[in-house]
Amino acid sequence: MSLERSIAIDGPAGAGKSTVARMLAHALGYRYVSTGDLYRALALEVLRRGLDPYNEAAVLEVAKSVSMRVEPTGDGAQRTILNNEDVTDEIRTAEVDAIVSPVSVYVEVRKYMVEAQRAIAFDVDVVMDGRDIGTVVLAESAHKFYLTASPEERARRRQRDYARKGCHVELADLVDEINRRDEVDSTRQVSPLRPAPDAVLIDCTTLSPEEVVETMLAALGRPDACCIISQNP
Repeated sequence: MSLERSIAIDGPAGAGKSTVARMLAHALGYRYVSTGDLYRALALEVLRRGLDPYNEAAVLEVAKSVSMRVEPTGDGAQRTILNNEDVTDEIRTAEVDAIVSPVSVYVEVRKYMVEAQRAIAFDVDVVMDGRDIGTVVLAESAHKFYLTASPEERARRRQRDYARKGCHVELADLVDEINRRDEVDSTRQVSPLRPAPDAVLIDCTTLSPEEVVETMLAALGRPDACCIISQNP
């Protein structure tokens, strides 16, 4: 296996990276890895300890003292383990969403995370999504994509995700939150959110996940794998 063979998918919050990455990995027979879940696990632990996410020293101490990992599941998704506890569902709440960007800006935290993510891609071919995959984690990859969509569409998608969990969040609040996250992610000093120079840019505002994956498979020279998309577990 090699970093060159693995596929990098980047983009802002709510662009549909995880859904598309999971479908693409299934079509290609690769492992799906969502790196954002590791940062979400860290944010969850910061919340549990009642710490200030803007206190760098406190966040770094948490990062050094916890055990975080992601594991593949039988249906092609992944689960997130925090201190030997499955927190896959707990990390996808509005509270975690609100602080995940601030806790992920720190240099030492990102160094640790990048090493762990690269180690996965050394062991097995992956479709990995995040915010610095094509520019940092899998910079050597020959296959990079950058997904985006309008803030309003991304907010609507996030609102639907919350609704499925029985939680209502006002759309205007989600638009504001997404804009704040975009600002933090794109202006941080370490690994800012931006397309890799050689990434294929895809605007997903009006595209279904299936259409996005078909576009990716065509760019990868694998249109034959399109028939597998509908079989995604």
